[in-house]
Amino acid sequence: MSDITCVPSRLPAETIMQLRGWEGCSETLQEQIAEAPARGLAATLDLEAVPAGAEGGLPPLWHWLYFLPRAAQSVLNDDGHPRLGGFMPPVPLPRRMWAGGRLRWQGAVCLGDTLQRRSTIQSVAHKAGRSGDLVFVTLCHETDADSGTVLVEEQDIVYRAAPVAGEPLPAPQAAPRDAAWTRVITPDPTLLFRFSALTFNAHRIHYDRPYATEAEGYAGLIVHGPLLALLLAELARHERPQARVNRFEFRAVRPTTDLHPFRLCGEPTADGLGARLWAQDHEGWLTMQAEIGWAEEA
Repeated sequence: MSDITCVPSRLPAETIMQLRGWEGCSETLQEQIAEAPARGLAATLDLEAVPAGAEGGLPPLWHWLYFLPRAAQSVLNDDGHPRLGGFMPPVPLPRRMWAGGRLRWQGAVCLGDTLQRRSTIQSVAHKAGRSGDLVFVTLCHETDADSGTVLVEEQDIVYRAAPVAGEPLPAPQAAPRDAAWTRVITPDPTLLFRFSALTFNAHRIHYDRPYATEAEGYAGLIVHGPLLALLLAELARHERPQARVNRFEFRAVRPTTDLHPFRLCGEPTADGLGARLWAQDHEGWLTMQAEIGWAEEA
């Protein structure tokens, strides 16, 4: 991240060592890929029906509707996230963000299938930035069907210190100017609430405006990083509906709020086997960048 610099850490060394003890921890879940969540997402995206992806499977990233954490209400923190210390390490920093990920498809995730997902904590890393301590937790999810592994996904989760009044934001990065594909999205609280419900995400920055602005210091409600990534994948799917996606990578760059429309952009690579994708806010600042790859030319 661009605001990382060498400053004294506020986390004790023994706490960092304790958190690294979670490396290698794993859990395995099993779930049937039911139709109802996919129909809910289709409605949220204004689609008449659940679109068919390659090989009859769900479109890319729609698997995020499944294998959801279902923590009891009594174990939620004030921010809406489950208390840490079970599978996830107990990072003593209040702000959490899904910062990016890398996905590789080896098969299709199909409605009606019963899949098994093994999740492993690959690494826990600490850095100190201008805004305080940062802890990065990288997860690896391996999803298997009866035929074998269909998807391998790495997720980067970052934990940050509480905001400090008056602290400067990291310098914004200008988005690319030219795009072959564009779409404007006007976010609103209803869209964010529905996506939170579909993904069983109780993080209050997405639906509780006083909490988002007063407790976590954002300008408005925050558009989910996974929603931005999914919308970018949908932009590419609309342009190449028959292409079979074999990889997707994304990185969150800057928060996107519900206060203004934002733009999805993309351009195919020269070889036709992928595309560069990005999202930008109303001022033209880059908010997310991504790459998608296809197994064969569309």
